[in-house]
Amino acid sequence: MLRSSNTFIFFIFLFIVFFYSCEKEDITLIDQQQIDEQSAAEVVQDTTYTDAELLKVLEEEKEFIKLEKEGYIVDISGMDVVKENPKKVYVHYLPWFQNKDFDGYWGQHWTMSNQDPEIIDENGNRQIASYYYPLIGPYSSGDPDLHEYHFLMMKLSGIDGVIFDWYGSRDLHDYGLIKQSTETFINSLEDLGLEFSIMYEDRVATQATGQSIIEAAQEDFTYINDSYFSSPKYMQYNGKNMLFVFGPHYLTTATEWNQVFDVLPTENRPSFLTLWAASNRVGVNASGEFLWVDKDHLLAHQNYYDTYQASNPITVGSSYPGFKSFYTEGGWSNGSNDWTIDFNSGHTFVETLNYTHHELSDFIQIITWNDFGEGTMIEPTQEFGFTYLQLLQQYTGVSFSPNDLQVALDLYHIRKEYKKDAEVQKILNRSYKYIKRLRLQRADKVLKAIKRFY
Repeated sequence: MLRSSNTFIFFIFLFIVFFYSCEKEDITLIDQQQIDEQSAAEVVQDTTYTDAELLKVLEEEKEFIKLEKEGYIVDISGMDVVKENPKKVYVHYLPWFQNKDFDGYWGQHWTMSNQDPEIIDENGNRQIASYYYPLIGPYSSGDPDLHEYHFLMMKLSGIDGVIFDWYGSRDLHDYGLIKQSTETFINSLEDLGLEFSIMYEDRVATQATGQSIIEAAQEDFTYINDSYFSSPKYMQYNGKNMLFVFGPHYLTTATEWNQVFDVLPTENRPSFLTLWAASNRVGVNASGEFLWVDKDHLLAHQNYYDTYQASNPITVGSSYPGFKSFYTEGGWSNGSNDWTIDFNSGHTFVETLNYTHHELSDFIQIITWNDFGEGTMIEPTQEFGFTYLQLLQQYTGVSFSPNDLQVALDLYHIRKEYKKDAEVQKILNRSYKYIKRLRLQRADKVLKAIKRFY
């Protein structure tokens, strides 16, 4: 399924090994023969199981399902992944997609103004508003199968949690759908032991009717406090909940933010992080700033760390694979986003991870998991395969491989292939639990048994 070569991945790994040193020094490359030998060792062919072996697996799983129903087998909570690199890694996540199969229509983030996913090309790909194509095709953010797939992929890559882009508590435009989708993710997050946080868009407060902008923001903050802060997996740093704002751009004085924060109980006031160079707009409410992808690329990183790091109690490292916006072609922009940062065969991602690591950020925000419109996604795509997740596996120091990522991908595809077969879905639930318990080989056996005999 991968479009990138294993040789390239190992070459990038040479850069990432360097991350574990705080000293900046030259990297000594090994010769091509060693690279090829290592690459060959990493490619493990699918194990061939006999019919008898796989039939036995199915019989066992059906018996296990009966025992589960009778209460003799209790599921575990969480997915205990060991990381050699202790630095926390979070991904910025867009919960704003709809597709026809799940929702009954194609949402605007797949179509923008002029794309039609009903048009299918000679490769079987739908026309979507992106230069890149998800490995699983255009999906719905409300789909439980998607939650399972995305979060298993994250856990197997050493990702610690997600930061949801969030557009307020009101049912306005598609903001209500974004809130609803965010909330459908929480059970799956908690089940796998992933953390989550909210990235508030303050511009939504300007669009509320019958309220002042401050009242609208107060209502949103009350909703965040009541609905999200209570989760045992809400993201914390130094014992305080983390809340981000993409800006602020519309509430821009400390006086305004003092009024917004007044609606929160003192003991529940979060650490509040703004975009870089914007913390002065919120006064004493600011706990730090985060960098975002910028056309100046590494110059922006240098400016952020050199200029703003010292004054921020919390420093957030930002890493991304590249930038190529579809907004102008999709009819959503007048050209303001018509700059690019080349993906450079994965080197851009390595550059930004490297910069972030050496500056000793408190944690990292990956920009992004799935912003297909701006082309900053690291989730598996047809163009890049598992490249970015493999790089993260090397950086975070987990023991998993591309073969393990493939098991999670296979689970998603088989879920869809047998979506109307209740018996198969129960067996697939067992496969999910095996992945969660890190029994990847058993999960793979279950999936292969279904493919062979159903």
